[in-house]
Amino acid sequence: MAATTGTHGQGEQIPPGKPMSTEQHMLDKGAQMLQSLTPVKQMNQHVCTFALYNHDMNRQIKTHHYVTRLNQDFLQCAVYDSDHSTARLIGVEYIVSDRIFETLPEEEQKLWHSHAYEIKSGLWVNPRAPEMVVKRELENIAKTYGKFWCTWQTDRGDKLPIGAPALMMSPQAVNLGMIKPELIQKRDDKYNMSTDAMKKSRLEIAEPEWLNPQADYWKQHGKCFVVDVEDVEMKKRAPFP
Repeated sequence: MAATTGTHGQGEQIPPGKPMSTEQHMLDKGAQMLQSLTPVKQMNQHVCTFALYNHDMNRQIKTHHYVTRLNQDFLQCAVYDSDHSTARLIGVEYIVSDRIFETLPEEEQKLWHSHAYEIKSGLWVNPRAPEMVVKRELENIAKTYGKFWCTWQTDRGDKLPIGAPALMMSPQAVNLGMIKPELIQKRDDKYNMSTDAMKKSRLEIAEPEWLNPQADYWKQHGKCFVVDVEDVEMKKRAPFP
C-alpha cells in the first residue's frame, strides 16, 4: 500500500494510504444525504484542554473533546488531536458526576481523574464560546470525574494507532501534574485568548466539597496503570446441537 506525504492540520504526517478517489468522495456524500448519522449529530460541545500520560507525565498533549451528553450525570467524548477536518481520533473519555463516581468500586475509581483543577485553572475551555455562556456547564464539570483512554499516540510520531491503549490523567496543581507553559501559550495564541484571564474569571466557581482520594491515584501513591497485551486461551463457542 503506497503512502502519501501530505500533511496533517497541525503540520504532522497523515496516516499511510492512497488519496481518496472520486468514487469514494461520491459515496461519502451520498451516504451523508441518505443516512441519519444521529449519534454523531449529538456532539454539541467542543472542549480544548490538556492531558498527561499516566505512565509518563513528561508527555503532555493538547486534546480536543467533542462532547455528547447522555443525561445530567454522564457525558461521552470523542477525543481528537486537533480541530481540523483531518484531525485524528486519538481516544475516548467518559465523564461522570460525583454521584455516579461514588458508586463505583474502589479498584475502578483508581482509573479516573478529577476535573476541579482543570476547570478552575482555565485549562478546560470551550473555544470561541463566551465564558458567560458556558459558566453553568463549567460549574457542573468541576464536580465530575473522567476516564480517558488514548488509543493513538500521535505525540510520539505514530502514523497508525498501534499498541495497547494508554490511560490518561488530568492536569493537577502539583509539580508533576502541571502543564508546560509553552503548550498553554501556543493554545492561547491559536484562539486569541488568555488562560490566566480564564483562571481569574473562574474564581467564584465552587470547589467540590470533597474529592475522592481514589481518583488521581498517582498523587497519593506515586503509582500508575498500564495495559499489557498477552495471549490467552480462546473461549470457544459450544457446537450447535
